[in-house]
Amino acid sequence: MKLSGNTILITGGSSGIGLAFAERFIKAGNKVIISGRRENVLQNVKEKFPSLITRVSDLDIEFERVALFDWVTANYPEVNVLVNNAGVQQRFNVLKADTRNNWSYFSKEITTNMEAPLHLSMLFAPFFATKEEGTIINVTSGLAFTPFAIAPIYSATKAALHSFTMSLRHQLSDTSVEVIEVAPPAVNTGLGGVGLHTHGEPLDAFADGIFKGLEEGKKEIGYGTSVNRLRMSRDEVDEHVENMYKATKDTIE
Repeated sequence: MKLSGNTILITGGSSGIGLAFAERFIKAGNKVIISGRRENVLQNVKEKFPSLITRVSDLDIEFERVALFDWVTANYPEVNVLVNNAGVQQRFNVLKADTRNNWSYFSKEITTNMEAPLHLSMLFAPFFATKEEGTIINVTSGLAFTPFAIAPIYSATKAALHSFTMSLRHQLSDTSVEVIEVAPPAVNTGLGGVGLHTHGEPLDAFADGIFKGLEEGKKEIGYGTSVNRLRMSRDEVDEHVENMYKATKDTIE
């Protein structure tokens, strides 16, 4: 994709990876729109980056996804890049999970991480296909390739988004729309709760690395420890998943 002169919508753009991407896209000469659930957080971000365009939107709700698409395309018809970044992560022991009384807590990961980006991709793809250039960037995870057993739904949703992204790339291969997958490793953000990812890659270094991959024209971009996981054999995946579970299972017992 070209890295300047775009109008870009980033979901979950008010913090973490989404905000780091927004900052870099602005510096590269793009118009950037970010969506998020909390108006006060979006306002604080806009004070720091005045050129940002913000929109309050709860992407877990179907009609709000359609409303976001309608609002963006009506007010910024030149929009040509969608970054599906919003995501949540929950760690739990399936033997202790209260899915009878609290399934909504667990299903949130499915809605946020899988249903919303699939729906938005399918809304924007036909719109982008009418343009000279368009790009859909789906942020998955290294865990799409090597599941983290203590975050089973998160890993499953990211694997599903990886699979969808591959199919979308093939379906749009004869159009002007590029489809790019970004598969982060653990990155030092607030994903899953404060302090859970302090061991992860520094956010700025990660974001710079992903932009280098975009500059190089890569369609599937990993960073740090996720790079090797994108191409692991099945035996290597099995070994990696087992070792990770043994190292972390005490945290959910």
